[in-house]
Amino acid sequence: MNDVAASPMDGELESVSLVELAVTRLTQEILSGRSDPGERLVEEQLTRRLGISRAPLREALRLLAQQGLVEHVPRRGVRVATLSDRDVRELYELRDVLERFAVRAGIPVGRDGDLAGLRAALEQMREAVRHGDRMLVAQAHRAFHVALVALAGNRKLSDVYDSILVKLQLYMAINLRREAELAQPLDGVHRHERLFEAVAGGDPEEVLAVLSAHGARSYLG
Repeated sequence: MNDVAASPMDGELESVSLVELAVTRLTQEILSGRSDPGERLVEEQLTRRLGISRAPLREALRLLAQQGLVEHVPRRGVRVATLSDRDVRELYELRDVLERFAVRAGIPVGRDGDLAGLRAALEQMREAVRHGDRMLVAQAHRAFHVALVALAGNRKLSDVYDSILVKLQLYMAINLRREAELAQPLDGVHRHERLFEAVAGGDPEEVLAVLSAHGARSYLG
């Protein structure tokens, strides 16, 4: 009796784990540069390569579409998400506006503990660089800026900011890959250390000055 009751749950858990596996693997491939914007994702190839059936793969692709990493094209299937040059430029400009608003609203911080999110992201960044983990580097960069905007204490602002980062995450990863080809591995860490020091110093104008030289789009062509 107990064995019969457990079977559906076991099957459900197995299905969920396969979806998570597919999401993780495809996210890594897209953000690490193995898949380029606009590249078509063929279900038959993916099911063979990932060793899963169509059902968990399609659920994984649906979740990736929600994250802005893939898009469904009518009558053409699924491809890695694309944005026009204008889209990318406008999203970065909007990101800059929101960050600057957050700096003026949230700095100086009330307590040293408010900097915990920035410290954690910075340490994650250092660790990722030490291990050469590009995906984790990209995650740490995003986490640092999310923590910076969170200093404003405005949940709606953070929600809007998060939605912009979701759309930009593929292009932010491309930018980081280009930076890795042209700069020293620790350059990105040092930029964020300078920004952290400015935030800890409590002068919003100094933070804005450092932010303006931060180079978020320096390598985007």
